[in-house]
Amino acid sequence: MESGLKKVGSYCAIADADDFDLSKLLDKPKLNIERQRSFDERSLSELSVNIRAVDSFENMYSPGGMRSGFDTPASSARNSFEPHPMVAEAWDALRKSLVYFRGQPVGTIAAVDHASEEVLNYDQVFVRDFVPSALAFLMNGEPEIVKNFLLKTLYLQGWEKRIDRFKLGEGAMPASFKVLHDPVRKMDTLIADFGESAIGRVAPVDSGFWWIILLRAYTKSTGDLSLAETPECQKGMRLILALCLSEGFDTFPTLLCADGCSMIDRRMGIYGYPIEIQALFFMSLRCALALLKHDAEGKEFIERIVKRLHALSYHMRSYFWLDFQQLNDIYRYKTEEYSHTAVNKFNVIPDSIPDWVFDFMPTRGGYFIGNVSPARMDFRWFALGNCVAILSSLATPEQSVAIMDLIEERWEELVGEMPIKISYPAIESHEWRIVTGCDPKNTRWSYHNGGSWPVLLWLLTAACIKTGRPQIARRAIELAESRLLKDSWPEYYDGKLGRYIGKQARKFQTWSIAGYLVAKMMLEDPSHLGMVALEEDKAMKPVLKRSSSWTC
Repeated sequence: MESGLKKVGSYCAIADADDFDLSKLLDKPKLNIERQRSFDERSLSELSVNIRAVDSFENMYSPGGMRSGFDTPASSARNSFEPHPMVAEAWDALRKSLVYFRGQPVGTIAAVDHASEEVLNYDQVFVRDFVPSALAFLMNGEPEIVKNFLLKTLYLQGWEKRIDRFKLGEGAMPASFKVLHDPVRKMDTLIADFGESAIGRVAPVDSGFWWIILLRAYTKSTGDLSLAETPECQKGMRLILALCLSEGFDTFPTLLCADGCSMIDRRMGIYGYPIEIQALFFMSLRCALALLKHDAEGKEFIERIVKRLHALSYHMRSYFWLDFQQLNDIYRYKTEEYSHTAVNKFNVIPDSIPDWVFDFMPTRGGYFIGNVSPARMDFRWFALGNCVAILSSLATPEQSVAIMDLIEERWEELVGEMPIKISYPAIESHEWRIVTGCDPKNTRWSYHNGGSWPVLLWLLTAACIKTGRPQIARRAIELAESRLLKDSWPEYYDGKLGRYIGKQARKFQTWSIAGYLVAKMMLEDPSHLGMVALEEDKAMKPVLKRSSSWTC
């Protein structure tokens, strides 16, 4: 396998990345962040008034489709400087994780940890885990594996899904699948897990959202709309949307979820309306809006999506957003208010605000809190939800800048010695016993409870580039490069600063490897950002001051 990388002129070498200005990049015709507007950044008001077909698919093409030799990373070959030696090692490790079905690559397994005695389900292809792997292959000009994965998971969606005697919704996507090889009969068989084998038996709410987001990334990267336009993909999207847009008893546009339904797949007190799910929901709705055909069935869903996006953006920007001013306002809330004139709409008791948040909140900066529901606000920071909020433009430009300001102001707490904390702060002692049910894996500053996850590096990097702050990403990548390869690519790190390899962390964790590669390729060629980022839709008027939205 080749590991030598050629040195040729780059699309956009950013050796002086501190001076990098995203707005300048947006003007260059070869990059496809802004030029895709006719495809997926169309105004919601345009769509609701005049639903029409895409004018020209040529506007969608992304340079990610540039192809190199199978073993030579195309991204590194385009750069005018010598790549980090870790890059070749990472590609070798990523390729070793490939899973084949009837001779075709269909995904990557969660971890290739030969030293671990307990395999559990780490030998399966997880939908959410494969996303950074897929992005790495797309950026390297190898889209076939991504296409195979999208089609295989779509095939699995069509299976009847039962847990005990209960049938899951038709649109549910699997959490993971496994390929069984029968050497005697020379047959390959797929086995899917929709939550019936998972710890806690919770179906993954995020799998369907990641599938739609990845379908858009594939379409954006390759310039090939034919896959998304197949009847099978169109139906798959509609089934996912039918699940999450169904009407019920909800009084909020957010999605009500069980604990453990996302990347945080164990009991961690995220039941209700977790930020991770709401941000992914928002992003997948915007991606589906661009991908759905404007036929009779598609138009019905497009109209429902437009209405939901308006409501969801208002709700999230108004009630989930926290900065210094809003924290002060909540601190002064009156309670037991009745009628539509109430300022404290969710009847949050000010005494329930945890002490740590007063010291944590800087004067400059802000973030989307973890959860908002009646009489409950979860003030914890969750990295994935906030990064996706930036990438999807759920966050306004001002809020996006404030999230980046917070990361800079609270670098030691949120990044420390290994990027980046999945959640902050850790819950401990009596609260840990109550919230996690004494979970021995989610002890304080470990795993999902304040652990540091290298995979989140790609999301952080994408958010940094979108907000014009690549120097933050470079600093985080350099931290990761000081440890990841030497530590054999762990799944997560423990401790307040993320100094220790996680106590149960698998080595050669595939998404830790892929997350690093995607971060490196995006920083070296920021045009790749177009695969995973959406520009703000001007039709969704932002709430400028959250506190004003709470008054009549």
